[in-house]
Amino acid sequence: MRQKDRLKKHTIIALVEDRPGVLNRIASKWRQRGFNIESLAVGHSETAGLSRMTFVVDANTDAEQIVKQVDKLVDVVDIRDISAEEIVSRELAMIKVRVDAGNRSHIIEIADLFRASIVDVSPDSVILEVTGDEAKVDAMFELLSDYTVIELVRTGRVAMLRGSAVSHPQEEPEEPERYQGFEPPYSAK
Repeated sequence: MRQKDRLKKHTIIALVEDRPGVLNRIASKWRQRGFNIESLAVGHSETAGLSRMTFVVDANTDAEQIVKQVDKLVDVVDIRDISAEEIVSRELAMIKVRVDAGNRSHIIEIADLFRASIVDVSPDSVILEVTGDEAKVDAMFELLSDYTVIELVRTGRVAMLRGSAVSHPQEEPEEPERYQGFEPPYSAK
């Protein structure tokens, strides 16, 4: 059995404080354990000051131990391996393809087939934008490889749990003790 066959892809999401150096500290933990980061997507979350990172890592063992270690980092609010959960995941890719009068309509047909958007047109190239799971992006790239692919850019996987479940539950803030036993000088009664 080849090494690649034994590796399992883990989708790990982390809610982190939006500060310089956080990504470097987390990536160092993955590197120390010999995990390959296959893709990484980072962006703002629904909470100001917090960012959400989605890692896809190849691991030949369970990623639970490294998740526990990363969770101990000061800037990590919460981290979770959602590989075993039901998730919705997507990836965005932009593919620049060389075109000419003879193949332009074929490339437009491929874009339509994959519900891709044409985001740039020039006399000798087009840039296509496709969104979907990794298999969809791979399939479109495979069809376009019969033409001259000039450039490919992929975001990597972003994922959320299906349904109403949230990946990082937030605790409700406690009501502050404003008056500590004293009545306010006015009353709403």
